[in-house]
Amino acid sequence: MDNKEIRELTATELNEKIVELKREKLNLKIQSRTGQLEKTARVRQVRRDIARCMTEAAVRAKAEVK
Repeated sequence: MDNKEIRELTATELNEKIVELKREKLNLKIQSRTGQLEKTARVRQVRRDIARCMTEAAVRAKAEVK
């Protein structure tokens, strides 16, 4: 997911996406611990997607305050 796609999401969709990505991160962590994880790079990608979404949410919240 790139920044352009994230910016196009509404606030509600953005929050849902963050929750969904955190859930996926947990599942990947469990798979990693049990030795079932095949695509190890996906963990890093999910972490970065969460950070991108949270950054966009913070930018929007800061813009609302002004």
